[in-house]
Amino acid sequence: MNLAGTDAREEFAAAWRYLSNPAFHDELIAANGNVRPQWHPLVDSLLEIGPEGLARRWQEGRRLVHENGITYNVYGDPQSTDRPWPLDPIPLVIGAGEWRTIEAAMRQRATLLNAILTDLYGPQHLLREGLLPSELVFRHTGFLRPCAGLSVPKGINLHIYAADLARSPDGQWWVIADRTQAPSGAGYALENRLVASRVLPDVFARAHVRGMANFFQTYRDTLRGIVPEHRENPRIVLLTPGPYNETYFEHAFLARYLGYTLVEGGDLTVRENRVYLKTLGGLLPVDLIVRRQDDSFCDPLELRGDSMLGVPGLVEAVRAGHVAVANALGTGLLESAAPAAFLPILCRHMLGEDLKMPTIATWWCGQPRPFEFVASHLDNVVIKPTFPGRNDHPIFGARLSVKERAQLLERMRASPADFVAQEQVSLSTVPVWDDGRLEPRHFVLRVYVVAAGDSYAVMPGGLTRVTTSLDSLVVSMQRGGGSKDTWVIGDGPTPEFSLLQAPAVPLEVSRATFDLPSRVADNLFWLGRNVERIEVAVRVTRAIVSRLYSESDPASAAGRDAGVRILAALGYLSTDLPAAADRTARLQDELLEMIYDSATPTSLGSNLHQVRHLAWLLRDRISADAWRILNHFDQQFSNPAPPEPLRISGALNLLDNAIMTLSAFSGLVMESMTRGHGWRFLDIGRRLERADQMVELIRHGLGLVPTDESGRLEALLEIADSFLTYRSRYLTSMQPDLVLDLLLLDEANPRSAAFQLARLREHIEHMPESRSSIHRPAEWRLAVELLTEVQLAEVAELARLDPAGRLSNLDNLLLRLAGELRRLSEAITRSYFSHALASRQLHAR
Repeated sequence: MNLAGTDAREEFAAAWRYLSNPAFHDELIAANGNVRPQWHPLVDSLLEIGPEGLARRWQEGRRLVHENGITYNVYGDPQSTDRPWPLDPIPLVIGAGEWRTIEAAMRQRATLLNAILTDLYGPQHLLREGLLPSELVFRHTGFLRPCAGLSVPKGINLHIYAADLARSPDGQWWVIADRTQAPSGAGYALENRLVASRVLPDVFARAHVRGMANFFQTYRDTLRGIVPEHRENPRIVLLTPGPYNETYFEHAFLARYLGYTLVEGGDLTVRENRVYLKTLGGLLPVDLIVRRQDDSFCDPLELRGDSMLGVPGLVEAVRAGHVAVANALGTGLLESAAPAAFLPILCRHMLGEDLKMPTIATWWCGQPRPFEFVASHLDNVVIKPTFPGRNDHPIFGARLSVKERAQLLERMRASPADFVAQEQVSLSTVPVWDDGRLEPRHFVLRVYVVAAGDSYAVMPGGLTRVTTSLDSLVVSMQRGGGSKDTWVIGDGPTPEFSLLQAPAVPLEVSRATFDLPSRVADNLFWLGRNVERIEVAVRVTRAIVSRLYSESDPASAAGRDAGVRILAALGYLSTDLPAAADRTARLQDELLEMIYDSATPTSLGSNLHQVRHLAWLLRDRISADAWRILNHFDQQFSNPAPPEPLRISGALNLLDNAIMTLSAFSGLVMESMTRGHGWRFLDIGRRLERADQMVELIRHGLGLVPTDESGRLEALLEIADSFLTYRSRYLTSMQPDLVLDLLLLDEANPRSAAFQLARLREHIEHMPESRSSIHRPAEWRLAVELLTEVQLAEVAELARLDPAGRLSNLDNLLLRLAGELRRLSEAITRSYFSHALASRQLHAR
């Protein structure tokens, strides 16, 4: 279709109702009303798809965002920290010729900033020659004095760099901010691409959009190239501030994508000027740290003393040349608006050429003439702090009252060097999908650059972020902004590329599974426990709900009452349910609240949120399928309750589906997880919790007073998922001692307490402490004692009544087992999950 024609423009406008604002440069529609050439393939496809077709496709896109758990954290939100990633289906499209101009400018800028950092942490010629005011360096908290003189491998300070770009009203690109510290967003840009290519695969292929994988391969090659030792198969870790950081999802995603171990500061230690990863098998040497936190937090010993996120002694290890850090420590110095005022001069001085892409007009107020200019043009500038650490937000001069202007100028005159001014720009607009139509929004494009040999390579694309409305010029995910995929159109079809490439030097076969930090083992252990705890609660609840209205059937009523006692003992139900006629109605209300009200701490939904949170902490460790199962499980209990007549039926259906979801997770764990320490700790958690829950089921389900009520026994067997096994052995006969043997003592029954204890002993015998210690550790002794006590128990003795007519032998055994299981959990925690353990023998590489 000829989109330059009047009919085509009218068809597009009628179908999509997109009206660009003539006050701003629009990326889609030119000033003459024509669709810009690079957008033709996308617009052609949109005309074919139509608004309703895009809406259907975007339902799939939103599903992918939720299913993959693409989130970002919102600071200070009382409801929840993590929010679904706000992605718009309409990409930003950039033509091939225009992109070549951007690439050249970004390569030049990264080269320049890298050279400036090399000088400022080295000979400091720029300061001696007066090309850069020394006040901008020495007063800046980002200038890390302990890092002065540090040698960086291959002279690369900036291994990855990002620039925020905006387009001026005349169509020229500007740089509005430099990100030199630990640029975020590259992982989100890749996730945006993965979702967009799934939703618009036909459009993507037709437009010849350039891929991103080659960029990440270049980044990985660069990182391998700066490893100081053990180049054949270096151990590279990605250092994250932790799960409450704004972009923790991206940290876990990139660690998985690049094949690096995700670590927090507490997972690393420095011994004899070498960095080690603390694992269950010992200390493993680390060759390279890819940091995703501010450099000043990286070492509380030499940098920021109050940091709880860093690694004490890291700077000295870097100084000794035993470990590399990317980006280099100290690069945050240039993440300020003030140096931008001097970049044109510095570029001509250091590179012998003019800047290929201008920075937005910037004035540092620490110099008299720029200050006077800013003071007389306050309506046209944005005032920002020169140095980080202050809480001042950007101040738009045009929005100030007369009084506010006077107060600001008074502050600026008192300390002019603390302020920098930048021209207030009119950001260009791009279409976004909003309630079935296209609307213009302002945007900023973040472009990523990685070191590549003696130059830099630019990601063909980037992270496009849009404002919440056309009236806002603030682009911020924290303030409700959105994001887009960025399509760079190639000159032809894009070749296939994968990060999975053969290494230059063949590696030896390795089946090592010992690189598991104790923090990760702790999370896996509790993930196993919580999943098992949820399953028991679901099974008991289902048994009660299915018998809720069965007063006329004594067997069913007895089974329901047994389930109520169990659920109350586990803390899910009240213990003061009335015995009168309103008991069933009160019980129904409590059960439905437990099932449907996720805000109640004892509800299934609330407990599932805990399971999802643990899975979230393990995003880099569990498979994508395992994450999808647990994420879907959480979403199942987040849906609103059905109308009143269908609530009981809907509850049973929800509980049935929950059992199937849990079975899928269990099957995935058994069939897909490598039998290493990670799987072992997950299964230890499951086995320990299942044993503990089975003890509670027998105590409160069977009771201390013997009973021949078949309904109670049948409910207990149903909850324990052992009804068919019992029937195959004993047909229709229902005896308490036979049920007790099957659920407590039978090691062949995978649901019995004995089976769990046997597996626990096997697992603990294979743990590092059990194999390396001369004396058996406490957890091994406890596991042996538990299993032995059950193996030596006689069901006849347990079923024998004491003079008071009670099953005291059984009760005493169950109480001992419950206590010893708690001690076993505590012993495992002390041995493996304490992060302040005495150092173990260094593990050989």
